[in-house]
Amino acid sequence: MRGSWKLLGTLILAPLLAAWGTSSGGAPNFTSSHNPTSPSVPQAGSGTTQLTLTPQQGFTGTVNLSLVGAPSGVGLPPSSVSVSGPNPVNQTLTVNVTSSVPSGTHNLQVQATSGSIAKAASLSLTVFAPGVNWTLRASGTSNTLLSVTYGNHTFVAVGEDGTILTSANGGGWTARASGTPNHLRDVTYGNHTFVAVGDLGTILTSTDGVNWVAWSSGTTHHLHGVTYGNRTFVAVGDWGTILTSTDGVSWTRQYSGTSHWLRGVTYGSNTFVAVGTEGTILTSPDGVDWMERASGTSHWLRGVTYGSNTFVAVGDWGTILTSSNGVNWTARTWGTGAWLYGVTYGNATFVAVGFDGTILTSP
Repeated sequence: MRGSWKLLGTLILAPLLAAWGTSSGGAPNFTSSHNPTSPSVPQAGSGTTQLTLTPQQGFTGTVNLSLVGAPSGVGLPPSSVSVSGPNPVNQTLTVNVTSSVPSGTHNLQVQATSGSIAKAASLSLTVFAPGVNWTLRASGTSNTLLSVTYGNHTFVAVGEDGTILTSANGGGWTARASGTPNHLRDVTYGNHTFVAVGDLGTILTSTDGVNWVAWSSGTTHHLHGVTYGNRTFVAVGDWGTILTSTDGVSWTRQYSGTSHWLRGVTYGSNTFVAVGTEGTILTSPDGVDWMERASGTSHWLRGVTYGSNTFVAVGDWGTILTSSNGVNWTARTWGTGAWLYGVTYGNATFVAVGFDGTILTSP
């Protein structure tokens, strides 16, 4: 009888113990995922993806991260994440890509390990060469757009008859009031300020791209380009005009060494680059001393920018030139001959604007 009770107790307790073991969850564990799973990153640039670690059965500890299948030149810091409680842990991972990484799609895995626990999540990384491939966008205007810049999370494009447009991503655009009928020929962002320049020495400033104030430049020459770098605004215009300013209000005339009309100017890699008529390209380390460079074209160059370790110049007949140092230049094509008047870089995207509301983006 006693044996029967023992057997009966075993039959009753066994499933209860099994159920209790199941409800307790077993050994500590975690799941790993990230979003987006298919980031696009330019060569010599970076992007992000957000990792989510979800602890299970009371898991805590350090989770080590590694990138499996990545070509040389791709990094994904940080290398570890700490889990200290029951809630999911979110960590932004930075995808760093050097200039030597081949363009194209690379199928990788983000491996998360802690002791004997190992999790892997797929990552499809697209690496692109900046300034090569372009896409036509709708601007919402038929006015000719002459320049565009990026700052304070906002693209600002300017053009004929005081046209000003703003956009958060280079796709959808909104018209803004400039307060002037003069053509606005260039715009830049620096020192928390947008500065637009144009005909008859017009200069406008704005802190948000929406509300604009007019200032005097001290010249009646048409100003075609303006940039900011090394705590200095540099504006360029007709007859080799170059002006510099530390505050966007008071300007000083500099000697350019050319009588060609200068149409655009930018700053990058400790270098100012100005472009103009007949393929003119000038470079300067400080905005004061300038040297002429060979562009390889006689087309007028009307806009220039710097981003992702690349200078991009645009001009007549769809001309697009790129350079890594401002000295040696390579011609690019995008399939049409529309004149391009301005180009800028922001949010991992080149945006070029031109005749009849033309807007191109790369990638």
